[in-house]
Amino acid sequence: MADDALALADLVRAAAEVAATGSRTAKTRVLAELLAGLRPAEAPTAVGLLLGRPIQGKLGIGWRTLRDQRSDAAATPSLTVDDVDIAFGGLSTSHGPGSAVRRTEILRALMGRATTHEQDYLGRVMTGEMRTGALEGVLVDAVALATHRDKTVVRRAAMLSGDLGATARAALADEDLSLVDLTPGVPVQPMLAGTASSPADAVATTGAASVEYKLDGARLQVHRIDGRVRAYTRSLADITDRVPDVVDVVDDFPGGDLVLDGETLALDESGAARPFQDTMSSFGRGGDQGLTVWFFDVLYADGRSWIDEPLAVRRNALRAVAGHHMIPGRLVDAAAPDRAHDVLDEALAAGHEGIVVKALDAPYAAGRRGSHWVKVKPVYTYDLVVLAVEQGSGRRAGWLSNIHLGARDPDGEYGPDGGFVMVGKTFKGLTDETLRWQTEYFPTIAERRDGHVLHVRPETVVEIAVDGVQRSTRYPGGAALRFARVKRYRIGVDAKPVEDADTIASIRDRRPGD
Repeated sequence: MADDALALADLVRAAAEVAATGSRTAKTRVLAELLAGLRPAEAPTAVGLLLGRPIQGKLGIGWRTLRDQRSDAAATPSLTVDDVDIAFGGLSTSHGPGSAVRRTEILRALMGRATTHEQDYLGRVMTGEMRTGALEGVLVDAVALATHRDKTVVRRAAMLSGDLGATARAALADEDLSLVDLTPGVPVQPMLAGTASSPADAVATTGAASVEYKLDGARLQVHRIDGRVRAYTRSLADITDRVPDVVDVVDDFPGGDLVLDGETLALDESGAARPFQDTMSSFGRGGDQGLTVWFFDVLYADGRSWIDEPLAVRRNALRAVAGHHMIPGRLVDAAAPDRAHDVLDEALAAGHEGIVVKALDAPYAAGRRGSHWVKVKPVYTYDLVVLAVEQGSGRRAGWLSNIHLGARDPDGEYGPDGGFVMVGKTFKGLTDETLRWQTEYFPTIAERRDGHVLHVRPETVVEIAVDGVQRSTRYPGGAALRFARVKRYRIGVDAKPVEDADTIASIRDRRPGD
């Protein structure tokens, strides 16, 4: 191998060290040492391999294929990251007559040069079985440490470019990351909201605010580039073909290129909001779906990015673009928080979920959750992660029923960094259709079984409604949910990554009556 080429064995060894430690600081140090030794051109491939997301995308390789084409492991390492990149490129571009033979030859040659550890690692990457959890955030910190950059600048560049590997390459090449800005056609992670128990509490947090309806719909980020409209879910999946009504609306907006943040939902004949499930079912109908869209932010318009402007300025720009498709709401002064409660009453009367209180002086913080946006609902809702599921009994015999709920523990207070801590169980709110789906789905991500409890990989987010949170000596996080019931699973077009699930701190800090 070339003297300056990154050996695959070094990357695999670093990944193993990261997996073996619970310290975020140690993980960051190990990855920073690896990244610091990269040539800039190697960075996208290396980052993709560390995250289990090849830059070529899905390779169409399953465990059965790997088993059938299994090669004896090499005795000594010889592969470089560039070798893997070339092989993955061949696998992803081999189509048409004779492609099966070519793919077999490429796969055998690659795995034949890999050691046992390298074979295992490459197999998990190719089949999508890597469990990286919160590793992307650690990698951002590692890029900053390896290149002596400000973490905030690196995080922003990665978020706005939509490509952490390209950001690492640019940082290693000593490019100015502060010049990276939002680009139409490149979707970015949406800004997220915290929660409050009352409108007054929310306004106390934000100060002067725009108080807006919170719709029980599907989050959409819509881009218009050279007259062509594309629509993305909150998880950045392209669903343009499934929302023609939304495309038509944005197609008629004035101006040129646009990036808008909004929500779409189905309405009944009277104009009232339909249940969330009706909105989700509309995505699959094609043609006439009956979806309506409202926008609450503009990220790009008039030939420039607006994300660094305060919301007060962005609202004016949005009104000029979206007109009556701008989300309903009103401005509330910090000295008059009662007006926010009036908006909540109006939103609930119209069949919506609640309100979002947004600080007028805040920029658009893509991919971040903080105190600038605060949602208020008549009940508490949390996005939690399913840790296990129990075999049902009685009428639910034969189905997987009671689910174990975990909150994120990003600081490793109760275990390894990026882990989860249990906060309750529930079987409430599960329809027969959902029970059937659970029974089919969870065994596909099972880790182990303890009697009637099936422990699963922590990768499924479920929205849980609760009446409150109480102190608990039963659960290690010191908090337990009161009257928890399933509202919806965050899957499909409404998928939510586990990295965006609520933390144990956010749950514990909002215990009513404390």
